[in-house]
Amino acid sequence: MKGSYILLLHLKQDTSCIIGKRGPLLFSKGYYVYVGSALNGIEQRIQHHFRKHKKFHWHIDYLLNHAEITNVYYKENNEKEECMIASQFTKSFSSTKRFGCSDCACTSHLFSGTYKNIVHTIETIGMKPYPFDKD
Repeated sequence: MKGSYILLLHLKQDTSCIIGKRGPLLFSKGYYVYVGSALNGIEQRIQHHFRKHKKFHWHIDYLLNHAEITNVYYKENNEKEECMIASQFTKSFSSTKRFGCSDCACTSHLFSGTYKNIVHTIETIGMKPYPFDKD
């Protein structure tokens, strides 16, 4: 299955972590949403994000050492829609500048806000819950 996905993350405490070549960034505790695309397979990409031991390819890989994935959402498509999806979060949420978007002109693909507002936005843009086992 090809398409776009969203990881809903929970960071239990304020955390500073090194994000690849970007260096250290400070993340406040709370909920975050990360928007990505997987035109070579959503299943494989999501499995990658859940692995504890992996080669780090993307900014999100570094943050996932500190945050818990609480929900995953997806939308099947054959074209890259992550920028359009990210733009829906840009309107109402705080963002981590230049996170996860080094290959596009977006401001960010990582946003923070309340759980309720994040889930409402995800549902509004038509993303479906991705079935996964949290264990």
